[in-house]
Parts: sequence; structure tokens; C-alpha cells
Amino acid sequence: MASKVTIQDIADALGVSRNTVSKAINNTGVLADATRDKVLKKVQEMGYKQFSYMNISELPKPTSVPDGKEKSEIALFLGDFLGNSHFASTMLDKFQRELAQLGYSLTMHRVIGEEIAGQKLPISFNPERTAGIACIEIFDHGYCRMLSGLGIPLLLIDSPANGFDRPLEADRLYMDNRTEIYRFVKEMIRRGKKEIGFVGEYMHCQSFYERYMNYRGAMYTAGIPCREEYCLVESKRDALYYNPGEIQAYLVEEFRKMKKLPDVFLCANDAVALDVMQALKLLDYSVPGDVYLCGFDDSPESRIVTPSLTTVHIHSQAMGISAVQLLITRINEPSLNYRTMYVETDLILRESTGD
Repeated sequence: MASKVTIQDIADALGVSRNTVSKAINNTGVLADATRDKVLKKVQEMGYKQFSYMNISELPKPTSVPDGKEKSEIALFLGDFLGNSHFASTMLDKFQRELAQLGYSLTMHRVIGEEIAGQKLPISFNPERTAGIACIEIFDHGYCRMLSGLGIPLLLIDSPANGFDRPLEADRLYMDNRTEIYRFVKEMIRRGKKEIGFVGEYMHCQSFYERYMNYRGAMYTAGIPCREEYCLVESKRDALYYNPGEIQAYLVEEFRKMKKLPDVFLCANDAVALDVMQALKLLDYSVPGDVYLCGFDDSPESRIVTPSLTTVHIHSQAMGISAVQLLITRINEPSLNYRTMYVETDLILRESTGD
């Protein structure tokens, strides 16, 4: 069986950098059209998994329902507005383009707090025209369960943290929240940075939960204890995720309680990491001088902040393609077992860890 083709294999074959290949695949950054075309051609030739596991053009077009109406809409439910910093904003471009090639239109519906609390569908949503539903950042378990009971194919792009709840009847798509967390922890320990903490509400969503649990798993595997005083993971009414003022005040208070800071803080995402960085500055701590810092998402802010933030890159284009695959195959084969798919991620070392 042939080994998996990696981005590095493609870079070596073309004599270009790994970063150039990543930019071409994910349609990010500045790259000459000729270079991008050359890379994408080589990607297809070598059978890189992102492009080889599915031919979008071969997926069936929408089918007609008995009353003659075509269910040709894919409804996108959003828990909040997606800014340019959110990984899903790039993913949605790819998602919408691929759906359009298949004859589907995308309708977007923001689900407000009152609708979630009352388990009500958005007024703009029309189930009669809807072939499938995709949810981004709908993290209320009861609401997702209500959606799964509509009899419409459902895809959760990230999801509520599982906990002890009964599994949802839906397909699920995540970024790989394990591999690069393990790699990061291993690299920090190699550098002698063994006191590693975690910041982020681990029950906020499944991805946060997995990142926290994989941090603990990596520490356990390395034989390094997790010191609970370095883990700020409890729910503070989403204080570690939404309100910047509350976040920083909370973090400053918690850091002051620590007799000493850990060597490293690993954060649930870049937004949390940037607030940690700001709170540390308010206390006259230096990053990376006094403490190393790592986020997750590779948001635009992570590259321009000073110091630039070590983070984990999410391949948004691959997420978009994977979302189409999961949803369209579910529409065409409703009896399939429910599936969970992970898309690979990449650790990006920058100045916040002394790189």
C-alpha cells in the first residue's frame, strides 16, 4: 500500500517551499497564478488526499420530490456572525462554490439566542425547499437534537461538547485537534519547557474539549504531570470566549493567584491566546521572555500581532470540500451510518515560542 502523500512530498517534487504548496492548496496568501497552477497540477498528479478522495463533479445533482418541487437549497445555520478571522469564513467560500457546481444554492440563517432557547427554527428557513442543513458554531445540544429530528440530512461543522449526552444523529466535521497538540507538547518538552498550562473553556464546544483532552493526553504520554493551577478551563459564562473586557480582567485575576507562571500556555484558540497575551502584558510579563504562548486556528491576527503567535493552521479549503462530501452523500444515501471526519492541521511555530 502506497504511503500517504504529504505537502512536503509535493514541495520536494517541485523544488518549492512547503509554505508555497500550502498557499496554493488553501488559496491563501500571495502567489503567482502560474505557481499556483503548477502546484495544483502536481497535487492532482500525486494524489494528495485533499483532492483525490472525491470528484465533486461526479456527485449527483439534486433530486425531485414527489410533488414536483426540487429540494435544491442547502441551509446554513450560524450561531454567530463569522468575521474574516474565523476559519469558517474561508471554508464557506469553497463550500458554496462546490455546492453551486452541483446545482445547489446556499441559504444562510443566523440562529439567535431566543430561537436556541425555545428550540425554534429561523423564520427565514423553508424546510420544503431544503435538501440538507449545515451548522457552524451551533453549540447547544438540545437545539442540535431538535434539528436532527427534522428528517433533513444534518451536518455539524464542530458541535456541542459530547460529554455524557446521547450521540446526535448527524454527520460531524472537525479539524484534527490531536496530532499537532501532541507535536507541540512534545516540542516544548524537548526544549525543556515542562510546565505547560491550558487556557480555554473546555466544554464550550467539541473542538475545545478535544484540544484540552489531547493536551492532557500528550502530557500523560510524556510522563509530565498536568498542574491544575495552570489550567483555566472552567465555564465563566463564556468569559474566555466572548467579552474581551471580562476575559482580560478574569485572566489578570487568575494569573495573580499563581505563585509562578508555567513555562507555556496552550490556548483553545487564537482569540483566547491573544487575550492571554494582553493580560500578561498588563502584568508586565513578557511573551516569549517569561512564558511561551500557543493558539489554534492561524487567524490573520496571529500573524500580525507582536510577537507573532505560534498556532495550529486549519486547512479551510479542505474543510469546505469535506463538508460537501459528507452532506451530499448523506442526501443521496440517507441510510448511511453517521460519520465523523477530521481534516489535517499544521503546527506553525512563530515568535511567541521564541521561533
